[in-house]
Amino acid sequence: MDKTAIFLLILGLILLLVSGKYLVESSVTLARHFRIPTSIIGLTIVAFGTSAPELLVSIQAAVQGHPDMAVGNVIGSNISNILLVLGLTTIIFPLLVQRESIVRDWPIMMGVSLVLLLFLPDNQITRPEALIMLLLMGGYILFSVRQSRLPRYADPLEVTVIRRAKWWVAAIIFLVACAGLAFGASLLVDNAAAMAGHFGISERVISITMVALGTSLPELSTSLIAAFKKETDISIGNILGSNIMNIISVLGITAFIKPITTVPEVLHIDMPWMLGSAVLLFLFMIPARQGRINRIEGSIMVLCYAAYIYFIFIT
Repeated sequence: MDKTAIFLLILGLILLLVSGKYLVESSVTLARHFRIPTSIIGLTIVAFGTSAPELLVSIQAAVQGHPDMAVGNVIGSNISNILLVLGLTTIIFPLLVQRESIVRDWPIMMGVSLVLLLFLPDNQITRPEALIMLLLMGGYILFSVRQSRLPRYADPLEVTVIRRAKWWVAAIIFLVACAGLAFGASLLVDNAAAMAGHFGISERVISITMVALGTSLPELSTSLIAAFKKETDISIGNILGSNIMNIISVLGITAFIKPITTVPEVLHIDMPWMLGSAVLLFLFMIPARQGRINRIEGSIMVLCYAAYIYFIFIT
């Protein structure tokens, strides 16, 4: 395989990571300048910003004729968020299980996952189905905003802003970040497809492994840094919220722009693993000895992720 293609793929990943970071920071800076409430910023701008790499990659993949990448990116990202991100984080520092994660975030994530499962038996996501996802996204945002205003759910927004930046500087950074995301997504999709062809593996496999892991790197790096610092406020809810938005916003917007056709393996292999990882996390959350997921349980999640990657390569 041409070394240039590998370099461009890595460059695409770096562009996605850097551009996603500055997209969120510039958006929050602009929102605060225009006095948008913190709860709205956290549940809309930040939520969309952190899902921006997945969204741009999925849209690029669908438009450029790589539908397996569009779906595989989301499903693979959701699996890695639970089994790899939470697993590795817990191995380093046991995670606190908050009540809201059990009674609110997990049921919503499982619910939208089952909605996706209902849409996939015909191996496609149509525009009417995408519209249902977008309506669910609107309902989820409204529900989350209402919940955030309740005293027991109040949670300060912990997002870095661009310090001392004027609004027009933040606006320029925002536009540059958007362009970086689009260019990075194009590089990633094109060269991931080339890599799949060179090694004789399917685009579904390359998207679920390399592409999905690449778009999950922000969550992974943030969680690991917090774990090494032994910060006790690492939130399982943040990962669950990211998975919810990946399904209803990323797949919803992508399929609304261009309906997505998938391969049967997505329904028969990848969806069961995604649902299984969610059930496994729930089983670990329920006992919650002393309110935490322990290192042994984190190790089991990482081993399950390794088993999944091995399984999809040999099937």
